[in-house]
Amino acid sequence: MPTLDLALLRNFTIVARAGSISLASLQVGRTQSALSMQMQRLEELIGQPILHRSGSGVRLTTAGHTLLAHAESLLARHDEILAEMCGTGLGGSLSLGCPEDYSIAFLPDLLRGFCALHPEVELRMVCAPTSELRPLLHRRQIEMALVSVPDVTSGEVVREERFVWVANKAEPALLRHAILPLALSAPMTLDYRAACDAMEAVTRRYRIAFASNSLAGLIAIARSGHAISVLTRTAVPPDLHVVCAGLPPLPKIGIALEFADQRPSAVARALGDHIRVELPKL
Repeated sequence: MPTLDLALLRNFTIVARAGSISLASLQVGRTQSALSMQMQRLEELIGQPILHRSGSGVRLTTAGHTLLAHAESLLARHDEILAEMCGTGLGGSLSLGCPEDYSIAFLPDLLRGFCALHPEVELRMVCAPTSELRPLLHRRQIEMALVSVPDVTSGEVVREERFVWVANKAEPALLRHAILPLALSAPMTLDYRAACDAMEAVTRRYRIAFASNSLAGLIAIARSGHAISVLTRTAVPPDLHVVCAGLPPLPKIGIALEFADQRPSAVARALGDHIRVELPKL
């Protein structure tokens, strides 16, 4: 009976999450051709294809999805056994997704503390809006993510944040415009919907002068004075101002933890526990 190599399985999980052998090769420190040969060897061992290959990258076959679930479970158990028997801390790798504003405001402190406790854990970060992180979780390209949710009473909410109007001045001249120019994220995001709903509730006329999922882009437009933006309160840089007068209030949102697997790995559980304790304090 053939034997599965744990190193092959670990590299397979990285390829599956990256969606590209070339991108995965950079993470594992092997050449693209060497990693491709490893995937072919794995397919030979299990006797069926696990990857659909195309010019744009790779995607899992049905067998590949099944193998990924088993591989993640096996690798997580392997790391737990090794840590317990050797008396060492957690090891292995972990991929974490996070929106850009949270990554700037919270991740340095969160990861500094976690990495001090578990120096052998290799963390891989993906910064993207919640609307892009959830498909990555569904495809198991990341293992866990901090996401924005509209319901602050949800049981998974770790911290509440409030949306605020942001401009280059506390009372910008833009407020006198008949049609207020706004700089918002893409239409499927919570800040976009919150801003539009708030303006429509008070029948205030507005236009989307700038739309981008880039936090840096929204901040740049606010600094230029050409539009008023919407950010979470903790993401407002010190040179910009929260606009309170003349605009309707914006809602709170929740920051929640979501996992790709119903039974996360020991490393993912440890980071999740660390975030639940530390994030409300920041």
